Amino acid sequence: MSSLIEFAQTAENIAATSKRTIKALILGDYFNNLADEDLITSARFFAGYIFPLRDQRTVNIGGAALLTAITTIANIEKSKYQERLVKLGDPGDVVFEVLSNNLKSKQLPSTLTLHHLFSKLEQLAALFGTKSKTSLVTELLRLATPLEAKYIVKLLAGDLRIGLKEGAVEDALARLFKVPVAKVQWVNMLTGDIGETAILARHQRLEQAKMRLFHPIKFMLASPADDLTEVTKQMPQGFAVEDKYDGIRTQVHIGGGKGEDSLHGTIINDCRVALFSRTLDEITWTFRDLIEPLAQLISDDTDNGLILDGEIIPIRGAKILPFQELQKRLGRKQVKQELIEEVPVAFIAYDILYANNRVLIDEPLKERRTILDSLRLDTEKIKRGLHKQFDDISGLDAEFTAARARGNEGLMVKDLNSTYKPGRRGKEWLKIKRAIATLDVVITAAEVGTGKRARFLSDYTFAVRTSETEPTLLNIGKAYSGLTDAEVTEISNWCRAHTIQELEHGRVCIVEPKLVLEVTFDRVQPSSRHNSGFALRFPRILRIRTDKPVAEIDTLETVQSLAETEDLPSCT
Repeated sequence: MSSLIEFAQTAENIAATSKRTIKALILGDYFNNLADEDLITSARFFAGYIFPLRDQRTVNIGGAALLTAITTIANIEKSKYQERLVKLGDPGDVVFEVLSNNLKSKQLPSTLTLHHLFSKLEQLAALFGTKSKTSLVTELLRLATPLEAKYIVKLLAGDLRIGLKEGAVEDALARLFKVPVAKVQWVNMLTGDIGETAILARHQRLEQAKMRLFHPIKFMLASPADDLTEVTKQMPQGFAVEDKYDGIRTQVHIGGGKGEDSLHGTIINDCRVALFSRTLDEITWTFRDLIEPLAQLISDDTDNGLILDGEIIPIRGAKILPFQELQKRLGRKQVKQELIEEVPVAFIAYDILYANNRVLIDEPLKERRTILDSLRLDTEKIKRGLHKQFDDISGLDAEFTAARARGNEGLMVKDLNSTYKPGRRGKEWLKIKRAIATLDVVITAAEVGTGKRARFLSDYTFAVRTSETEPTLLNIGKAYSGLTDAEVTEISNWCRAHTIQELEHGRVCIVEPKLVLEVTFDRVQPSSRHNSGFALRFPRILRIRTDKPVAEIDTLETVQSLAETEDLPSCT
């Protein structure tokens, strides 16, 4: 069995270099010396997962429980931990620092194996209750050296933060086992398990992989277009135009009801249905009113299945409701029937990734659309997204106006020959949104408000990412307007539960950067107040984006481009 300390030391070596090729070579050398069981586990761990994507289990350990476990074994005050967390920005780095200064922890021998760690994480996933989970994590960390504890905590927090993404793990496997990286990526997409993919690559059995439904495939993303001339530049031979719906991006899997108990989704009428959000979280039961209508899309042939890409929108009859109505149903473990009736929804399908026992992502959009159009997508709950083809941009102003009149955000413009590229953002899909500028940002701090909001954390400092590849957060502004009283209460409670440091006797809270907002503003201007070097003038919160991961918020590059022009993004 491979030791945990070897895993941790490899991670340290990877973190020490900025070159992706070197990272892949280091990782390949490590993989090469592992037994199959440890290869499976370590490949998942380095990709940022504990369990395969098709596995429902999660360790579900929060920041507060980690704080308790770490301060207990390190014998330090919580305020000291919070102070170092703000400074270092990563709980794994904090636990390494504090345990390295603890003589008892520093002298511990290295006894943990990858197998032992994975077994403990399986136990953690099976436990209920914060107290039980905290106790197990505390017990595990007591056995760990400072370096082992560092990577245990990083795994529990959900990100190793060593500059290594799943794509680099795929690259390492391809280099080590001398197979095309595209083949490794393809098999990883089919299986939903980088660990299984690693074993298939080692034993030269990648060709044996088959599509497995009921694990989320990463969504293809669109790039914003500053104006319509970019459409002409990117797609001179014509393009498809679709409404950009103001809902939540959703991937639907439909197939036979037989299978493992660990599969996502639920069975109805011998058919399994699962819904996934853009964060790859399962949301099937949040929208249980869609399960039966979706199940009716396939025949009794249990070998037949579908994967659809689309949007869930709030809609009553033909009228699309504001996104704020849909928010009432988000983030709830149980959605009562009264709320389902108050906020009816529909699934709008605009792409298809699997049908007739075929993976379709490498087919051009025009072919995928033909297959989509052959399905029965014309019911009250399941609809086909609008789709028109254009040779030039002359009619897009009218289309934009019509889309807004239908209650949608704007337009999506897509290259008819574009394949579906999971997890990638490119210029083959462009989004043309509101005639006002917006940014997706993440809350980093919250401050007690004034007046009737004096009891709530209602003033929010927010940040953007440094770049697409650098996740460091840079503050860009502060906003307090735009939310309803109910939304302020919701965010205030969330911030209290996710506070990592209190300042000014609790008036200001530094929070875990996990809650995404969409904000609008008058303009971007240079500023020394924030570490981004910019500030938003008159920012206002448009909505809470619980459907969006922090990895997809806007970057400093977008902010800079907005600052360089007075003409904010529009459709004209």
